[in-house]
Amino acid sequence: MTTNGESKFSHLLIGLGLGAVGGLIAAILARKETREELRERSGKSLDYLNQQAGKLREGADEIVKKGKAFIGPHRDSVKTDTQAEKQAYQEARRETLGG
Repeated sequence: MTTNGESKFSHLLIGLGLGAVGGLIAAILARKETREELRERSGKSLDYLNQQAGKLREGADEIVKKGKAFIGPHRDSVKTDTQAEKQAYQEARRETLGG
């Protein structure tokens, strides 16, 4: 004959076992649905990010256009100055190497 405490303990173990088996079965069945849900959410996230990137590109293009308009003809003088500095450096280097 079992005592009242032993009966409760065996019922607890049986309940835990059945719960674990039920949980595993539920996880296996829900796994496919979970993957589909994650795939759908990631697709929506990628669409949102692509839209935001497009807006960012448009804004950057506009800023570049405004910057080019602001710089205007001065842009050529910067190139000329840079080329003159390169040429002066090369001449000075030739003079120091040539002796």
